[in-house]
Amino acid sequence: MEIAARFRRYLPVVVDLETGGFDAVNNPILELACAFVDFNDGQLVVSAQHAWSVAPFPGSVVDPASLKITGIDLEDSTRGATPEKDVLQDFFRHVRQEIKRQNCTRAILVAHNAAFDQGFLNRACERTGIKRSPFHPFSVIDTASIAAVAYGHTVLSEACKRAGIPFDGSAAHRASYDTEQTARLFCTVVNSWPITGDWLEGA
Repeated sequence: MEIAARFRRYLPVVVDLETGGFDAVNNPILELACAFVDFNDGQLVVSAQHAWSVAPFPGSVVDPASLKITGIDLEDSTRGATPEKDVLQDFFRHVRQEIKRQNCTRAILVAHNAAFDQGFLNRACERTGIKRSPFHPFSVIDTASIAAVAYGHTVLSEACKRAGIPFDGSAAHRASYDTEQTARLFCTVVNSWPITGDWLEGA
């Protein structure tokens, strides 16, 4: 099975952002991570991951409460934070390469409570003057929603638990870890979903 056939020639890209608050206009992105998925012997698996630390954009406001949740130390010189525009350009470059490799036409964002991540990404593109995002402008795959259908719960940690995926609460709220767990949850749901009929032939 191919990604392009399974997802209507969209490339699902699992994304998680850690931010300095809930306001996409004023609060910055502090971490960004993504995971790509592929089929291996008919099972969807995580195939690659990438992560970036992001420098708050000039004039942004960081809510101290958000740092307590994530544990991000903005004064840590080893954080290796990169300007927002550079991060987005590198991120989109990886996505476009995977779109080409998988013979897809566009990417679709997969995230837990995806509207949040999509809103911050879209606003960051506007702020940095990036005109062409590889992602569909409004469609997303929200793992909180599909977890509610598949497992009766929307919280990532509990959904993973019900799906039989180990979840380390002490590692949560960092982009790399949450992306990995969200990707594993997404793969588990897709792999458990029955495929019937010949609909893949007309994808």
